[in-house]
Amino acid sequence: MNRRIFIQKSAMTASAAALTSAFRPGVYAAGRDELKIGLIGCGGRGTGATMQALSATEHPVKLWAMGDLFADQIEASYNMLITGAKGRYDRAAFPSLSTQMDVPEERRFSGFDNFQKVIDSGVDMVILATPPHFRPQHFEAAVASGKHVFMEKPVAVDPVGIRRVMAAAEESKKKKLSVVAGTQRRHQNHYQEILKRVHDGAIGDIVAGQCYWNMGPLWVADSKKYWDKYQNGEWTDMEYQCRNWLFHTWLSGDHVCEQHVHNIDIIHWALDTNPEMVMGCGGRQERVQPQYGNGYDHFATELEFPNDVRVSSMCRQQTGASNNVSERLVGTKGQVYLDGSSGRIIGENPYEYDGHNADPYVQEHAVLIESIRNGEGRNEAAQVARSTMSAIAGRMAAYTGRSMKWDWAFQRSELDLKPGKYEFGKLPVDPPAIPGATKVV
Repeated sequence: MNRRIFIQKSAMTASAAALTSAFRPGVYAAGRDELKIGLIGCGGRGTGATMQALSATEHPVKLWAMGDLFADQIEASYNMLITGAKGRYDRAAFPSLSTQMDVPEERRFSGFDNFQKVIDSGVDMVILATPPHFRPQHFEAAVASGKHVFMEKPVAVDPVGIRRVMAAAEESKKKKLSVVAGTQRRHQNHYQEILKRVHDGAIGDIVAGQCYWNMGPLWVADSKKYWDKYQNGEWTDMEYQCRNWLFHTWLSGDHVCEQHVHNIDIIHWALDTNPEMVMGCGGRQERVQPQYGNGYDHFATELEFPNDVRVSSMCRQQTGASNNVSERLVGTKGQVYLDGSSGRIIGENPYEYDGHNADPYVQEHAVLIESIRNGEGRNEAAQVARSTMSAIAGRMAAYTGRSMKWDWAFQRSELDLKPGKYEFGKLPVDPPAIPGATKVV
């Protein structure tokens, strides 16, 4: 462990302890002081989020139920949490969490209705980490049952889904439920400090910006493995697409929505408003094989905010291309540069963040649990829905080749990507979008 990692981990522990000491005594169902968590979506992100929730506080937190479309996913996640795992980009290495788990087989639910069974199992809070298509339905159900929620981004894949999330967000506020989203940069120290200074006027009026998520390809080996199983007749259309969800727009929203929403969310945070117009372009140059579904491998969009503030938004997942995952803001008094590990301001009020950076994946759960325990009702549902809507509008503009008003896409678009029915069987894949030919809906 090098010095930087040691300092970050020590700071993360201290920060979690500070949050713990600030908790006021709270009780949950039936007068318990133990928070029962249900995991819905047992892939790598859901498993990581569960580990982080169980590790975020010293107060009693227990994994009580697990659900996924596929039983083998549940067992893989359960075994990882029991035995521990190595670290990866979105989670630190962790040992066995068996002492914080009480998930007998009768509380491990598979099938399309698994989410409702988890919600009805006696949990206080749910982690929603399925493919994004299912998020509106699952969030609605959790709110209707009065459950606190951690939900991964993005929170929908189409405008119809966004409107469902926004309606459920209003209901969750009425019920004073705590809802935190997986836009973890909002819980990262240097982002918080830099954006606070921006809002205090450090760079003057924002006049332009850029945001990027440019990287190499994802899921190449897994996608080939899934395609082979599908071709061998082991999986139906529906099962294949749900397992290879990243490359099917109806499930992921495409990577401009599934991944680049992180960067777009920073722009929303900085400007504290929605775009007025969106235009974009994109295509498939590398992902031409059928195993890659119908998504694009690159996008470039422009978000036009009030006062003629233009933000360029770019993302790609292509081999051999330069990487850039960052945000930049241009103001009348200076500029801001931000990425996952650092941030600085140049201009009239120069500043560079040199404090600690607690693990934001842990912090978001610590904040959520604190909010649940003290009855604060922290609610991030609407803000992540608006950022997701901008990503969706960018994809719609790129797919169709048409510019559009953000409000029209949000309020009036009838685009609804859900399949006719949720069952294993035939489900033809829509062809990749062709700008100028694909219709605006």
